[in-house]
Amino acid sequence: MSGFAPENACVWFEIPVTDMARAKAFYEAVLQSSLRDEEGGPNPMSVFATASENAVSGHLYPGKPASGGNGPTIHLAVPEPLEEAMERVSANGGTVVSPVISIPAGRFAYCIDPDGNSVGLFTS
Repeated sequence: MSGFAPENACVWFEIPVTDMARAKAFYEAVLQSSLRDEEGGPNPMSVFATASENAVSGHLYPGKPASGGNGPTIHLAVPEPLEEAMERVSANGGTVVSPVISIPAGRFAYCIDPDGNSVGLFTS
């Protein structure tokens, strides 16, 4: 086994959604940030905002989500307080599926977006 250790284990993520406008509105409301639309790839996409162009990010794209939150879980940064972000999930068509969980790095909660994707909301 080699000793390869990248700067970031995750280099990009994609969240499949059935309705781009609805998903973009959901994530913008929950994360309290704007997603940037791009048309340069094989599919239209909405890219998550980052503070730096070198930061790890991802996008929404038209696709088929895993059913009922059974796919991978992407953890996304939200502004404090975490409890308000959880309220925005419910108010915008998603479902909160866990209480707040504290770990040494911060706090998070598991949620399901309107398409059934598993998402973690994280604050440090």
